[in-house]
Amino acid sequence: MKVFGWLFALSSLVISCNAIASKSVDQVGVAEIPLEAREALRLVKSGGPFRYQQDAKIFGNREGLLPKRERGYYREYTVKTPGARDRGARRIVGGRGGEYYYSDDHYRSFRRIIE
Repeated sequence: MKVFGWLFALSSLVISCNAIASKSVDQVGVAEIPLEAREALRLVKSGGPFRYQQDAKIFGNREGLLPKRERGYYREYTVKTPGARDRGARRIVGGRGGEYYYSDDHYRSFRRIIE
């Protein structure tokens, strides 16, 4: 019976590690993101001014694609999308720890911005 408990604990650990590994986010260099995203990142780092009312609001990470953090850790910012009549699909999400993520598909995927 002890062996079964040990095997169950080990398999749970493997499943947990695989779940953590699957949450990894691709990376992108600053030079590789669109000019509008580089400008938005500059504004975020300098504290604005921001064009949209939703900018600097809490990003809840409901999709679960970014590393799990407490509520309020992430903030979202609009990246201007040429030709879009609304905010478009592009965003930068910033973490309280100084990390930034870029999404060009309205939060369906993210890439961590590496400077």
